[in-house]
Amino acid sequence: MDEVKVVVAHSERATLRVGDVFLKVDAHQARLDAEVEAMSLAPVPTPKILWRKPPVLAIAALPGTALGCLGEPSTASPAAWAAAGTAIRKLHDAPLPPWPGRGKGPDELTADLDGECERLVANGILPADLVTRNRQIADAALRPWTPMFTHGDLQITHVFVDGDEITGIIDWSEGGPGDALYDLATLTLGHEEHLGDVVAGYGTDVDLDVIRAWWSLRSLLVVRWLVEHGFDPFMAGCEVDVLRSRM
Repeated sequence: MDEVKVVVAHSERATLRVGDVFLKVDAHQARLDAEVEAMSLAPVPTPKILWRKPPVLAIAALPGTALGCLGEPSTASPAAWAAAGTAIRKLHDAPLPPWPGRGKGPDELTADLDGECERLVANGILPADLVTRNRQIADAALRPWTPMFTHGDLQITHVFVDGDEITGIIDWSEGGPGDALYDLATLTLGHEEHLGDVVAGYGTDVDLDVIRAWWSLRSLLVVRWLVEHGFDPFMAGCEVDVLRSRM
């Protein structure tokens, strides 16, 4: 029998791997529904759904390897990063899915960000000057945007490649209308050296200041959550280093 590997597990959901099958366990039925629907509509390669029995979704493993990992240098070629940009552009150009986005608008994000910054400093998690500087940078992302079909959680580990080709994108639970530049920022978080490759593949002018603002905004919002759920954002190359690099 194949070994059972825990890929990720926290209070919201867990993912297990058994051989070439991934089992996603999620207590929120609506989130699983949205993931299945997003994969069916996305015009990019996605994993094959093997079966579904709430609260479990079984999907097949994708060929190839992840584009990289936060905190580690990516061994993927510049062409592979550009191919990721091309795939993201294809997604963003697709018709909007028929459900509201899970992400928040600029006003809600501003309120959440200000509250989170206060807690980071008050609880001694991050120094005040680091928080203040990144809060200033984050302002550029807090603007109106035209909703596009976005992945919503396009971490580098969610994009799989084989050589220079994209073989698939996983974890669509946050998929829906959203800010296109948030997807580009999430993919390149901690890998600024590949931002040019991604933008070249994306094929249009993008506001790099907004992408950098999303790096600061996303990192500020997730540091405390990561600490409280057993992850380490202080590891080299991860979220706290991203914040430090903006100083």
